[in-house]
Amino acid sequence: MTTEEIIEKVDTILIDEFELDEDAVVPEANLREDLDLDSLDAMDLVTALEKAFGFRIDETLISEMKTVGDIHDHVRTHFGDAEQIQAAQQKSA
Repeated sequence: MTTEEIIEKVDTILIDEFELDEDAVVPEANLREDLDLDSLDAMDLVTALEKAFGFRIDETLISEMKTVGDIHDHVRTHFGDAEQIQAAQQKSA
């Protein structure tokens, strides 16, 4: 999975799970102010990301993420490269 595929997958989750306008889901979009996601939405987002990427996310970290770009960066940096993500996905399948 490439960086672009990771970004696309995160964006698709935000758009589909929270019925957001595709044009609003950009890296600089603030999760609370621009996308109107609250703390309950954050928990749903964690669950959706865990399911999609096949690894556990510390729920306290989601509160530290302020923008869509923060989520992109977190998935890319905290869970290694694309090969590690693919391996995690295969384990959870």
